[in-house]
Amino acid sequence: MARTQDGPDGIVVIDKPAGMTSHDVVARARRLLHTRKVGHAGTLDPMATGVLVLGVGRGTRLLTYLVGADKEYVATVRLGQATTTDDAEGDVTDSPGLMELAPGALRGAVASLTGPIDQVPSAVSAVKVDGRRAYARVRAGEHVELAARPVVVHAFDVSEPRTARADDGTAVIDLEARVVCSSGTYVRALARDLGSALGVGGHLTALRRTRVGGYGLDVAVPLPPSEHADAPVGAGGLRLLPLADAARSVFPVRELTAEEARELSFGRSIALPAPASAAGAPGPATSDPAGTAEAPAAGISPDGVLVALLARRGDRVRPVLVLAPA
Repeated sequence: MARTQDGPDGIVVIDKPAGMTSHDVVARARRLLHTRKVGHAGTLDPMATGVLVLGVGRGTRLLTYLVGADKEYVATVRLGQATTTDDAEGDVTDSPGLMELAPGALRGAVASLTGPIDQVPSAVSAVKVDGRRAYARVRAGEHVELAARPVVVHAFDVSEPRTARADDGTAVIDLEARVVCSSGTYVRALARDLGSALGVGGHLTALRRTRVGGYGLDVAVPLPPSEHADAPVGAGGLRLLPLADAARSVFPVRELTAEEARELSFGRSIALPAPASAAGAPGPATSDPAGTAEAPAAGISPDGVLVALLARRGDRVRPVLVLAPA
C-alpha cells in the first residue's frame, strides 16, 4: 500500500454488504484507514451488494475516470408486482400477479430493453433535481418526475421463468438476470420497464454488482467491522491496491523511461510512443498507450509508480492528471 505523509494512497474494492448505503461504507473506510480522503466511484443502493470502488488519498483523483466505467450485475427480477422504489424495499403499488408468459413475449420485451435506450431513472434514485437528490425529495413527500436519459444496455440475459409466491400470496414469476450496462443505467428501472412492457409490473428482489470497469469480485474484500478502526492502517483487512496496479486494471498503459517520468511529473508533455511493432507489445490494456481525451492512458515509471494519466495532443502526449510528486 502506497502511503504519503498525509495518509495512504490507493484503490480499495469493497464487496458491499446489504443494508448499508455507499456513504456508510465510505464513513467506515475513513475510520479504518485513519483518513478523511476517501470517496467512491458510483453509488450502490442499500439493498444491493457487490463491487464498490473506493479511492483513498491520491486515489480519489482517479474516481472521475472510474465513475463512467461500464458495470455488470446479477439480479432477480420479479414480474407480477410493481413497487414505489422499483425494488423490494418499496411498497407494492400494483399486484396483478402472473402465472405464465406468452411464448416469445419475454424475449421481445428483453430485446426492447437491450442496446441504446432512453431510460427514466427510478424516482428514488440519486439523480439531482434542482440541487437535491431525487430520493430526498420523494422522502419529503414531493412528487418527482425525472427525464429520460440515454444509456446503453450491452447485455440483458435472463433465465427461464420460475413461478413463485409473493409475501401477500400473489402468484408471480421470478427471473435471474445478468446485465452489462453503461454508467448511469438503473437496473431497478430495467426491472420496472420489463414488467411494464409485459403489462404486469416488475421490480427487483435482489441485486449484486459483479464488476466496475476492470475491477471484479475477484479483487473485492469484505468490509471489516468498525472495531478494527483502532488497528494500524491495513491491519483491519482493507487491502489497498497501489495506484499503478489499480491503473493497470482499467487504463491502457505506457511504460515510461526515467526521463519521460520526470518530464510528466513537472506537467510537461512528451513525444508520442513509437508504433507497437517497433516498441514491442503493449501492456495488459491494448488500447492506445498515448491515450485520448475520452480514454486516457496510464504513464508508469520504471520503478512502478503511476506518474500521470496521459492524453494525445497533436504529435505530443500531455499529462491530464499528475499523480507523482515532481
